[in-house]
Amino acid sequence: MRFNRMLLSTTLVIVALVVQVTVLARLQLPGAVPDLMLLTVLGLAFVYGNTSGALIGFGAGLLADLAPPADHAAGRYALVLCVIGYLAGLAKPETGQLRSATAPMVAVVVAAIGSTLLYAGVGALVGDTAARHVGIVNLLLTSALYDLLLAPFVVPVVMWLARRADNDPLADSQSGNNGADVASGWLASGTGLRVGSQRAGLRVKAARSRAARAGRIKGVKRL
Repeated sequence: MRFNRMLLSTTLVIVALVVQVTVLARLQLPGAVPDLMLLTVLGLAFVYGNTSGALIGFGAGLLADLAPPADHAAGRYALVLCVIGYLAGLAKPETGQLRSATAPMVAVVVAAIGSTLLYAGVGALVGDTAARHVGIVNLLLTSALYDLLLAPFVVPVVMWLARRADNDPLADSQSGNNGADVASGWLASGTGLRVGSQRAGLRVKAARSRAARAGRIKGVKRL
C-alpha cells in the first residue's frame, strides 16, 4: 500500500473507532451496535481492492480488539474484518466508482449479516456464548438495519476521500510522464482548467510575439 493510502486508511479507521466507542456504543439501542468500523472498511475496499481491503480490515479489527472496553479475545474481530474487506474488495468496479446505490446497499446488508455470523462462529469456537443469550436472530436483524441506515452517510464519503487521496500527485512515487499526467489530472480536477490547453495557448502567444518582433525588426531595416 502506498503512503497516502495508509495515512488515509489509518485516519479514517481511528476516527470511526473513536465515534463508535464514544457515541454509537452509548446509544443503548436494542440488539446490535451500528458498526461504523465495518462501513469504513467496506468503503475503502470498494476503491482499493481485495488485497488492500483485507489489510485494512485486519488492522481495523485488531485496533478494535485492543481498544477498551473490548471484552473478547484479541484477533477475533480482526479476522472478521479481514475476511469482509477481502470479499468487498473483489466487488471493486474497474473505475473505482459505483454506478448505482443498489450494489453497495446489498453489500452492506450481506457484510453486516456475514460479520455477525462469523463473529459469533469464532466466539463459539473459543467458548464465548454471549450471542446465544442475546439471540442471534435479533443480532442479525438489528445489525443489518442499523448498518443499512448509517451506510448512505458513511460509505460514499469514505469512497470519495479514498479516490481523492489516491490521485494526490504529492503522494505518488512515480516519475516522468506518469507523474506529469497525475499532476495534470489533479490540477484539472481541482481548478476546472485544462493544463494542456493552457500550454497550447501560451505557445501560440509566444509564436505571435516572435512574429511581431520579427516584423518590427524588418520594418526598421527597410527604413
